[in-house]
Amino acid sequence: MIDKKSGSNSDIQILDGNRAAAIGAKLSRVQVIAAYPITPQTPVTEALSEFVERGELDAQYIAVESEHSALAVCTSASIAGARAFTATSSHGLAYMHEMLHWAAGTRLPLVLACVNRAIGAPWNVLNDQQDSISQRDTGWIQIYARNNQEILDSVIQAYKIAETVYVPVMICYDGYILSHTEMPVAIPLQQDVDRFLPQYRPHTILDSSNPKNYNLVTLANPRINAEGVLCHGYMELRYLLQEALQNSRETIRKVGQEFGELFGRSYTDLLWKEKMEDADIVIVAMGSLAMEAIVASKMLREEGYKTGVLGLRLFRPFPKADVLKALSKSRLVVIFDKNISYGSEGAVCSEIKAALYGSQVNAAIRNFIVGLGGRDVTAREMADAVKKSIASLTEGVPNKGYPEWICHI
Repeated sequence: MIDKKSGSNSDIQILDGNRAAAIGAKLSRVQVIAAYPITPQTPVTEALSEFVERGELDAQYIAVESEHSALAVCTSASIAGARAFTATSSHGLAYMHEMLHWAAGTRLPLVLACVNRAIGAPWNVLNDQQDSISQRDTGWIQIYARNNQEILDSVIQAYKIAETVYVPVMICYDGYILSHTEMPVAIPLQQDVDRFLPQYRPHTILDSSNPKNYNLVTLANPRINAEGVLCHGYMELRYLLQEALQNSRETIRKVGQEFGELFGRSYTDLLWKEKMEDADIVIVAMGSLAMEAIVASKMLREEGYKTGVLGLRLFRPFPKADVLKALSKSRLVVIFDKNISYGSEGAVCSEIKAALYGSQVNAAIRNFIVGLGGRDVTAREMADAVKKSIASLTEGVPNKGYPEWICHI
């Protein structure tokens, strides 16, 4: 297939989300892959091991004994100058927690596919977004995909983003709902991806003639090193990582625009918008739930409500200015979270409230916790929750102090 807008060639195949992620990594010409199997992530790196075994991908596939070791290997490979990739889910991501901080603090351009799965106890292998949300403060960029095409496209873009700002990127997508569900995916040609994503030029590299140490003990205040150079203290390094994340929004936009110009699928916006032009009631969701929200919004439109959908593509860094602009005409914002910040509310809801604080937007906000542990979330349930929220506006309480749950209790 040739995209008429971009002139780029692509091959449309029926793929599940895990295969799409693996092909995205292959097209990105990753050089080192390390992973430990965990449901529902395992097929991602199984596919990559097959690509390596068949000679389709010139890379080192390293079998490790745990998820912590998988990210430790990728971190070391990246320091040595290789383009590295890993994938995990749920407790695997939790086990990586220490190394997530090390990768971000070392400013390594790693890419990780997080196949979202519930966290125990009790054990559950089905989907929610608690795993990646619980790691939102580790210094990684977090991008959420709504469908399998976005998974493949986002993995490719992630390397260009990471290698520009030197911050690792986590591509998150819903387990089973996307990872094991097949849909048409346009696979770009390798030569086109090579034009978009050039060979990796690392800022750290293994050089025996010029040995270096990384991440030595760093005290609070700047200190002069052995060569008489004043070096950053711990605070300065944390500040620079924060600045890199804050400033990465424009890089993410630019990379998304370049991708669109070449492949005909633009990712310039940090948000997905549906029927927002005249909407005064906005449904907010993240991941595949944003697609279900579109169906719910259509139902409500048929009943005469002016509803729109705001899907979050980027969660870290949070696109505050974009959210503020998108919700400027809203009188009611209904947020569906597939996660819970225990003792508070859904993480997306907290971020939306923070973005609107002090602005001229006077929208009421309602938060619903849904879909935990793979609980099905139907468009009808979402539409009914929106109508319940509309009715609650007469109570005169703009923002309730707690979320509501769509479950049997």
